Amino acid sequence: MSKVKYYYDSETLSYKKIERKKRRTFKYITLLLIAASLFAFLFVFIGGQYFESPKEKALKRELTNLELQFDLLNKKMAEAETVLANIEDRDNAIYRLYFEANPIPEEQRKAGFGGVNRYKKLDGYDNSELIISSNKRIDNLLKRIVVQSKSLDEIAILAEEKEKLLRAIPAIQPVSNEDLTRMASGYGMRSDPFTKLRKMHWGMDFTAPRGTPIYASGDGIVERADSNSAGYGNHIRINHGYGYISLYAHMYKYNVQKNQKVKRGDLIGFVGSTGRSEAPHLHYEIFKDGQRINPINFYYGSLTPEEFNKLLERASLENQSLD
Repeated sequence: MSKVKYYYDSETLSYKKIERKKRRTFKYITLLLIAASLFAFLFVFIGGQYFESPKEKALKRELTNLELQFDLLNKKMAEAETVLANIEDRDNAIYRLYFEANPIPEEQRKAGFGGVNRYKKLDGYDNSELIISSNKRIDNLLKRIVVQSKSLDEIAILAEEKEKLLRAIPAIQPVSNEDLTRMASGYGMRSDPFTKLRKMHWGMDFTAPRGTPIYASGDGIVERADSNSAGYGNHIRINHGYGYISLYAHMYKYNVQKNQKVKRGDLIGFVGSTGRSEAPHLHYEIFKDGQRINPINFYYGSLTPEEFNKLLERASLENQSLD
């Protein structure tokens, strides 16, 4: 129960009860509510500057985590760019150089995207510049990967073609060293066994017993296996492609026939002395683009350096040929 208050009336010389007016009471209540509201607003406003709500704390943690993830993404992109740059350098300086392909220009590898603005939809955000920069970096990285992937596809095709070329080149001695009696005569000016005159000897003569195996010196297709060429007797010609043809003359008999595919090291026939020949031997020639060339330069696939040096020494002697 509220206390009753009195005041002293000097006119009547008596105490009178203080009567509270309703309007004044309402005014006091209104002022009190306004003051309370203002205090509450100031408390929330000032408190918000120094204290975080649970929602703000959660958002701040999420933002910190996103910043960490972005930093990690940047580091990974930098690593990927470094690795890709290394692959691009090796591609131009080693792979394409080895396979005689033109290097890919830097401008082609790192060219941007023309036309409309691809990143317009990313404008208008607080971190738009950062987002657009990252997207450009990723797009550029992806394009460089596509260019490099196509380059490697081309290198794979060139490598396969190079492998075919290496298999096709006549690179081994057509008669095994174990079966040889001797290397009788080399490429160059030699004495003819029948006329005794000096003339050009277009191949190499390998002396061996009749029936000694003769091997294909490279992959190819048998172009001829007949005795219809003057002086060669029974002979075989293998077309290796790439302008190379090998010829094996004075054979005893064949082990292949025309249009047959052969691989390096396949048995194609046997040593004989048919045609214009003084004794059993293999006369061996190599053609490149229709021109006869010295076979001595094509034995890297079957001889050791010591064996090759001995063969080179014997082939250089200006002796008498056997055909």
